[in-house]
Amino acid sequence: MGEASADPAIRRFLATIRVGDLCAGTVVEVTRSGPSVLLDGFEERPLGVVGSLDASWRRRSAEVAVVGQRITAEVIAVDLDAGRVWLSMAATENPELWAFLKRLRRGEVLAGTVAAIERFGVFVALDEGPGHPVYPGVGFITYPELSWRRFEAASEVVEIGRRVSCEFLQFDTSNGEARLSLKAMRPDPFLEFADRVTVGQTLRGRVTKLVPFGVFVQVEDGVEGLVRLAELASEPVAAVEDVVNVGDEVPVTVMDVDRGRHRLVLSRRRA
Repeated sequence: MGEASADPAIRRFLATIRVGDLCAGTVVEVTRSGPSVLLDGFEERPLGVVGSLDASWRRRSAEVAVVGQRITAEVIAVDLDAGRVWLSMAATENPELWAFLKRLRRGEVLAGTVAAIERFGVFVALDEGPGHPVYPGVGFITYPELSWRRFEAASEVVEIGRRVSCEFLQFDTSNGEARLSLKAMRPDPFLEFADRVTVGQTLRGRVTKLVPFGVFVQVEDGVEGLVRLAELASEPVAAVEDVVNVGDEVPVTVMDVDRGRHRLVLSRRRA
């Protein structure tokens, strides 16, 4: 615990603040990490911190706040141990969007249209709520949430202009986004597979990837398992390429099925 957290006066002051509150104060320093704010009601030291992404979605922090400026920002987190109040000026800059995102609940289904495909994810323009001041859409799907199945490019799963229904995961306060899951709208093929398969059962699969410690084998659409190096052959294997190649059809035996981790362990040697 830091010095700030040990100060009873700081802890008493922070105990009165809740996420969602509006706090006013004076900017006392602006760094690359964002402005520091001397909050009204506690004049001893600056407890308010505005992250660089929370200052504004339109402008850089240095263009949003200067030393001596009065600001009003929304509380997005309170850290009693560090003695910090994390603030968002973007929230008060975009009140309609912020209010819409705060109303959403995990598991809620949102519909929209794919607006853009980027290397870091897919933007969705939602049917409901306001648009985003910067991004092509308020909804955002990261690559792992696009599909249960392996794919090389997002265009294999979605395309610009396509209508989608997704499950809401969380409110990304740093970017003003609704994080979504497209794959959550489909049954999990691994769990369906786990309900049918038994340890010791022999299956046939296709080698999809070679790694230094083994190979991955797809035994069903959307279900892959790992064959470790020691389980590739009855004799010691120096390199996986000496035994199998991507695309090979191989028999494998199920050694372990971990439903919680979505992990399937296979053996080619025992098959």
